[in-house]
Amino acid sequence: MYTWLRLMRVAATYRRRGRFTADSESRLAFRCLPTDIDMNLHLNNARYMMLADMGRIDIFLRSGLVTESRKRRWGPLLGGLQVAYVREIRLWKRFTLVSTVETWHERQIVGRHRFVLDDSRTAAIILTTGGVYDFANRRFVPIDEVMATIGIDAPPRPPSDEEQAFMDSHQGLREMAKKANVGLS
Repeated sequence: MYTWLRLMRVAATYRRRGRFTADSESRLAFRCLPTDIDMNLHLNNARYMMLADMGRIDIFLRSGLVTESRKRRWGPLLGGLQVAYVREIRLWKRFTLVSTVETWHERQIVGRHRFVLDDSRTAAIILTTGGVYDFANRRFVPIDEVMATIGIDAPPRPPSDEEQAFMDSHQGLREMAKKANVGLS
């Protein structure tokens, strides 16, 4: 239930945070609740992914992507992610999730989610890759088209070395998964 309450809070308050642009960020404040912890009494690894979803949803709402997706029968889809845990988030501790769109290329967007403690140290970082699927035409939408649709005309910056390594690793893992499916029909 608490996940739905957090989602409703993000949806009910997104307008207060202003329009999302290519150079802005989503900042959402949370507290580590008893339903978020594992046996070590800190934020469980699966909760990081769920909270990163909240950051993406905030970006989708504030950028207008949700509205445009409904009109066009599009759906934003997560392709993959990589996470690094640096510090724990203990029970009852407050933290801020800072989510950004880092860059984009062809049919994928690279996002970043930083979990920031009250003392400004990063507890964890998640890189994501995703795209927007056109269900009506059964294709992934070129990201330049998506960006133009939501009014972002800034060109993407070149990916950093870490982002490029992440995209390459992700592509390799996708190919491995596809090979594993050969002959399974």
